[in-house]
Order: sequence, then structure tokens, then C-alpha cells
Amino acid sequence: MKIIKSDLHAIAALPKQYPNDDLPEIAFAGRSNVGKSSFINAMINRANLARTSGKPGKTRTINFYIINDSFRFVDLPGYGYAQVSMEERKKWAQFIDTYLTSRDNLREVVLVVDMRHEPTSLDKMMYDWIKSFGYKGLVIATKADKITKANWQKNIKIIREKLEIKDINLIIPFSSEKKINVDKVWKEFNPIILEKTKDQ
Repeated sequence: MKIIKSDLHAIAALPKQYPNDDLPEIAFAGRSNVGKSSFINAMINRANLARTSGKPGKTRTINFYIINDSFRFVDLPGYGYAQVSMEERKKWAQFIDTYLTSRDNLREVVLVVDMRHEPTSLDKMMYDWIKSFGYKGLVIATKADKITKANWQKNIKIIREKLEIKDINLIIPFSSEKKINVDKVWKEFNPIILEKTKDQ
């Protein structure tokens, strides 16, 4: 995928704030601090379009990034950050759920995990939700450069077993810093973006 242009299109907490068109969207879900924003930046070859933060749990909105004026990446708020109040977490969960269950533009939901750590029960819940709605079940395992390549298979096996993933090829090791597997992820995304409508 050749990225000609990319921009922040909308910041939303309510459906009325979502972009009003029919461009396809791929959304990214994951725990706070797994590197979703850095992943988006690496994929579109921009240093800091998607806002990253050293403070986990800071992203409290759904951020829509338009790419080549033809599709969008959607960065969902990170879940599972303990220092955020239960009330605040419930609020996030509600507007994330609203987006995921009502957005006609949505073509795929991708789970982003930190390759160095075993997925949590919240990751498992999110992955089960993704699969139950008929999405492919892609998992981006970020920060692959932080462990030796010799340990990749061991860590991938842990992710696969925890999330109960049948096809190991659905787990893609990724490094935003080293741009590892950017082309491989685009190979997965291109057919999704080109689909006219989401399979029901």
C-alpha cells in the first residue's frame, strides 16, 4: 500500500461525532500501552500522526485517521488500565461498544497485544467478541523487537493458547520501531479495505 496522504479525520465519543460517509474502517482494540498508536504511525509511515502517550489510559476518545481519502484506521481507547476509575472505564466500554455494534463502515476489528506478555482475561473477552461478530480474528503482536527472534515462536504459542486461536497465521509479530512486518500486515488489510461491504 502506497500512502499518499493521511490525517486525523475525527475525534469522537458519540455517534453524531463519527465521520458521515461510507468509507471502510479497520478498528484496533487493545489494552492501554500495547502500542496501538505507534502501530498506526508505522503502518502509514508517519512519525506522530496517531497520538502516543507515555501515560497509559490517556486516550479517552475514538480517533479516526483517514488514509488516501479512501479508508480509515480507527484507534479505540485502551482498556484495562487499573488507575482509571471504574466509572470512567464503564463509560469507555459503553461508547466503544456503541461504535463496534452500530458502525456500518466497520470492516474489521483487529486485536493488538504486547508480544512480550501473556494476553489477559480482558484480551480474551475482546477476542471472543471479535470472533463472535464474524471478523477474521487478526492479532497484531507489537514490540517484537524487544525480544529475540529465537523466542518469537514461544511467545506466539502463548498468545495462541491463551486466546484459543486455531490458525497461527492470524498472529503477526510487529515492531513499530523497526518496521517489522509492515508489508505483511498491509497484505492482510488490502483485501479488507477493497471490500464493498462487510460480510454478514
